[in-house]
Amino acid sequence: MFKARTARRGLAHYRKHGLPELESAMLACVPKESLDGARVLEIGGGIGVLQVELLERGADRGEIVELVAAYASYAAELAREKGLEGRVTYRVADVLGTDHVDPADVVLLNRVVCCSPDGIELTGAAAQLTRGTLVLSFPRDAIWIRAAMRLLNAGQWFLRRSFRVFVHPSAALVASAEAQGLRLAERGEGGLWEFAVLRR
Repeated sequence: MFKARTARRGLAHYRKHGLPELESAMLACVPKESLDGARVLEIGGGIGVLQVELLERGADRGEIVELVAAYASYAAELAREKGLEGRVTYRVADVLGTDHVDPADVVLLNRVVCCSPDGIELTGAAAQLTRGTLVLSFPRDAIWIRAAMRLLNAGQWFLRRSFRVFVHPSAALVASAEAQGLRLAERGEGGLWEFAVLRR
């Protein structure tokens, strides 16, 4: 599912269309004053479009932590295009494993928790790494969305792919972050997705 072709298409789409509406709304919830000198961590960030946007808005440096190495060259290409080379790093690491990840002022977890059965634990781990603001998005916890995801997973099974999508209860995701000392500040939604912004 997550190969170089996916990264290439994602980069081409961003170049042509910019941020999707949901992601624009998410980043609008990050106060500009909180970005001065800030370190941004994008977990499961793919080519890193969100942290690039925050760097352009005043953050000092960013890091993408991914489980997939295929995105690395495209993330570097995007950083070069934006004149941010040297301020962005990319590495393959498991936030829930034994790999060390440094805390950040702003942590981004965009459309990631739905890719893992451990999405609630991943949210807690991201919150633990958050010094200031955590922004996460996830599928809306609605009956029709759960039904659609079951159909999607059935298709994945039929195609003999191991990838599955998970709809975690939004209350459980928020509670997992709040257990690490964060407090819910803002929420929003659009179509299949919703997002939550929590602050320390």
